[in-house]
Amino acid sequence: MKRANVLAAALALAAALSGCSRTDGDKAAETPKAGAPEKAGVTLDAATQERIGLSLETPAPAQWQPGLRVTGRAANPLAFIAAATDYETARTAAAASQSELARTEKLAAQENASSRVLEAARAAAARDALALAAARAKFAADWGGRLAAQTNAAALAGPWQSGDLALARLFLPPGYFPKPIPTAATIYIFSQESNGIPAELADDLSIDPATQAQTLLFSVKQPLPADAALVADLRTGGESQSGVVVPVGAVLRYEGRGWVYVQAGTNQFVRAEIPLDRLTAGGWFVAGNLSATNRIVVTGAQTVLSAELSGSGFNTGQRD
Repeated sequence: MKRANVLAAALALAAALSGCSRTDGDKAAETPKAGAPEKAGVTLDAATQERIGLSLETPAPAQWQPGLRVTGRAANPLAFIAAATDYETARTAAAASQSELARTEKLAAQENASSRVLEAARAAAARDALALAAARAKFAADWGGRLAAQTNAAALAGPWQSGDLALARLFLPPGYFPKPIPTAATIYIFSQESNGIPAELADDLSIDPATQAQTLLFSVKQPLPADAALVADLRTGGESQSGVVVPVGAVLRYEGRGWVYVQAGTNQFVRAEIPLDRLTAGGWFVAGNLSATNRIVVTGAQTVLSAELSGSGFNTGQRD
């Protein structure tokens, strides 16, 4: 009987311990509730910050004028010079044949030119006039009606050759026809997006009937690499927005998104996502995500990201 009582007591104690174990395990397996605020951060002491050359800045306040981001391509100066030369050649030939026709008609009226010579002069004048019309239409389609209206298009080649002028073709989205047409833009060479170049509208070119896309021609008062790929911000109407400008060097690109590190404490830095859709001459414009009171890492951000991803100096929190 005593042995049976001892065995029953042992079994009861084992069941109690097992129940406690399961309860503790269940608690350990619990996950945070959905929507619970969690922040990932990196702690770097002052010595580490100095060693990696960490520097901080307060983003500058700025205003953003609504616009449109488009792609484009720098015009090739040699192509322009060749087109201008062909156009002026046709213009010169048409002017010469018209003068010759006027002279021949005068001689024919005095019976000093045969009808055969007169007909030849008329044919030459008509042929050269048609050639000029075709050359003008082609030049206007490629380089705009304003340049085609110049009395000496070949003279425009001078600024191209000296590097004082360049032209950029900017491609609007298919079916998008802004009214009024934007007259100002900031152009960026695709591989050098930190340096914005101001540009002015030179002409609006014809609409491609196949794609329903329009090309705008902008002039730039500095050289552009021939055929370089471009992106540009066109100035459009609408109310301006308030925000800050984040330097390009402060922005990290990770998992297809843009990030900056914001100082959350003396030695604490938290990664914050920012949109990369509004590039200015000074950096990325951000509205809502940051303010002019934040201090962000502008030098050494990549090292901070490496520390976060490797867990070195990383505070417990959710990671991407």
